[in-house]
Amino acid sequence: MYNKILLSVDLNEESSWTKALPTALTLCRTFGASLHVVTVLPDYHMPLVGSYFPSDFAKKAHEALSQAQHRFIEENVPEDIKVQSVIVDGSPWEAIVKAAKKLDVDLIVMASHNKRKFADYVLGPNAEHVVHHSKMSVMIVR
Repeated sequence: MYNKILLSVDLNEESSWTKALPTALTLCRTFGASLHVVTVLPDYHMPLVGSYFPSDFAKKAHEALSQAQHRFIEENVPEDIKVQSVIVDGSPWEAIVKAAKKLDVDLIVMASHNKRKFADYVLGPNAEHVVHHSKMSVMIVR
């Protein structure tokens, strides 16, 4: 039923993966699917915002995030699971939807955050946006 499963992970928010990761691993084992762990690096390229960062900031941030994600995978994803590390730039929900399309995944697995922050009230939760804008199935884990 599923060949490729995308798991969205915010490495700074343990709640983004503590429940969703076991679910994704079970689905991968059940269907023999590969796991694509996606982490979003916020976009700092806007002229106004970008002018406050050193010119090589994006490259260094990408490298640091890549190393952190590889550590996360080594520590949390068993060796019997075929896994790919994916770093994408942009707003979280848009980057997740674009990555899912580019990777041609069958299912997106995401955690639902119960603690709402002010930004969630203004922008809406990322999971909600992914559900509404994605062309493939989305599983929200509570």
